[in-house]
Amino acid sequence: MLSTSIQTTARIALTAFLSFLVYLVIGMQLAVMPMFAHVTLGFSPLIAGVVVSMQYVATLLSRPRAGTMSDTTGAKRTVTIGLWACIISGALLIVAAFGVRFGPSWPAVALAVIFVSRLFLGTGESLVATGQTLWGIGRVGHEHTPQVIAWSGVMGYSAVAAGAPLGVWIADRWGMLALAIVMTVIPIVGYAVAKPIAEVPPEPGEPHPFPHLLERVYPHGLTLAMASIGFGCIASFATLYFASRNWPHAALTLTIFGICFVVTRLIFAGTIPRYGGLPVVGVCLSIEIVGLLLLWRANSPQMAMFAAAVTAVGFSLVFPGLGVEAVRGVEVVNRGSVLGIFTAFFDLALGVSGPAAGVIVTHAGYHAVFLFAAVMGMAALVVTYALYRRAPRLGDAIEEV
Repeated sequence: MLSTSIQTTARIALTAFLSFLVYLVIGMQLAVMPMFAHVTLGFSPLIAGVVVSMQYVATLLSRPRAGTMSDTTGAKRTVTIGLWACIISGALLIVAAFGVRFGPSWPAVALAVIFVSRLFLGTGESLVATGQTLWGIGRVGHEHTPQVIAWSGVMGYSAVAAGAPLGVWIADRWGMLALAIVMTVIPIVGYAVAKPIAEVPPEPGEPHPFPHLLERVYPHGLTLAMASIGFGCIASFATLYFASRNWPHAALTLTIFGICFVVTRLIFAGTIPRYGGLPVVGVCLSIEIVGLLLLWRANSPQMAMFAAAVTAVGFSLVFPGLGVEAVRGVEVVNRGSVLGIFTAFFDLALGVSGPAAGVIVTHAGYHAVFLFAAVMGMAALVVTYALYRRAPRLGDAIEEV
């Protein structure tokens, strides 16, 4: 029995590792791209926020298609196409970084190239993340869906936590061009890992139309979107927030966020089947709101890091808690599409949070973006309570997943 469990975990981890590689690249860029756009290229904080958000716009637009591709043409094919998109993204960043030395006219060209690169990265993220989840479920069986979703999140946020300081270290030591080369090689490694793994045939059946699935998922997706604004603001503006106050170790804040997120999810993931997704989400949102309010009022880098840690603890179980509720009872042939639509709300939040926070920064300062995120968390808590009142037993049958 133990051997079987280890084999199942290993099979889940192998496909989830592909997400790790993609999110490692994303983590590197989160810590470096805002400063590159603002300091090196000379653009405003608003443009720096747009640079970050371009990736999530592409992910948002491609996520439903990624789910449909996984359901109909196969998860492996979806993942490999996504890895190629990430490779192209890295190659474009090499062009942007190499061209900075060409003179004062280059920043505008470099910014345009970066925008296209971020669009490719966002598309690659959605294809790989959604595809590997469905690939993992197909390899181990649908009864292990919660474990596959949990491992995907652990790998993703571990990678972001590792990627942030690694990206800063490489850029500081060898420059942006070296970092761009590394970010091109990483998805090539992912392609080499994915190639020998067997494809899982798509499930037979007739997929439901997109409007029907969207109607089913949107209450949980809306809650996820509002809850994710906090992460989006931290990801987009933590480094600039620290720089504006002359605080050191900005990248460490993203690392602390990722570590606390992963550790909390590993320790408390069992609370979802025990208490239900919505009650767990309600508790987590309350903790996240406290963390964001602390970050809003932080007066030292240590307090800001502590606040980021509290926010991460609260945010850690929001996605799986809402996710198992969103896919519960959905026909197998539609689960990829449902997961794609549900996750698209997360991308929507990150796509909106960058420009919105950029406007807030321009008028009220960096600290105000975290108050904005806390208010969005409060709204998410209200919707969660309404969902729980409408279906108080919704979380009691997670075994059906």
